[in-house]
Amino acid sequence: MFGFLPGESSLVAFVIASVVLAVTPGPAVFYIVTRSLSQGRRAGLASVAGIGLGNLGNSIGASVGLAALFAVSSLAFYVVKYAGAAYLIYVGVKMLRQPAAAPAAAVQAGSSRPGVIFRDGFLVALLNPKTTLFFSAFLLQFIDSHSSTIAQSVALGVAFVLIASVTDTTYALTASTIAPAIARARGRRDVGRYLTAGAFIGLGVFTAASGSRHSK
Repeated sequence: MFGFLPGESSLVAFVIASVVLAVTPGPAVFYIVTRSLSQGRRAGLASVAGIGLGNLGNSIGASVGLAALFAVSSLAFYVVKYAGAAYLIYVGVKMLRQPAAAPAAAVQAGSSRPGVIFRDGFLVALLNPKTTLFFSAFLLQFIDSHSSTIAQSVALGVAFVLIASVTDTTYALTASTIAPAIARARGRRDVGRYLTAGAFIGLGVFTAASGSRHSK
């Protein structure tokens, strides 16, 4: 096996565990599905890309020891934790404050832009220290101590992000198929705005209230 990958049996176990974890709905999947339902396929796919890049940053952070810093420093953990929660709530409140009668062009130029959605998804994933701790705990179960730990953890982190991106894309495409029905509903702009804003605020509250750095 390649020097930057564990043995064959460990790699097979890693792939199986990664697929199971990736298909299990969590905050990221909820965020992606909400975006897809309220704003369509492009928004959902932009969210997938942003979250994937944010998770990749967390996996690399875990590989170079950022997780160890969070494990011993409550201040570092909680600064990142509450910064992420505050950002989520801020975005949600900002959406709620948009004029209810805003023209479609203004809505499209604002929170529906793929670039903005990509940025938001990236920050949602990156500003979650528990993701770094997860990568640190999860990836170490499959690393061969006789090879480069950092190289293996980076390679496995990239592999997990790719697997999760495939399952997240499936969620986004599936959710977007029913988006037209929501778009045809009466008061469609407010429905989409409230749905997306509620998702951001809910994720922010969940992040802030999800317990200490030692929680599962």
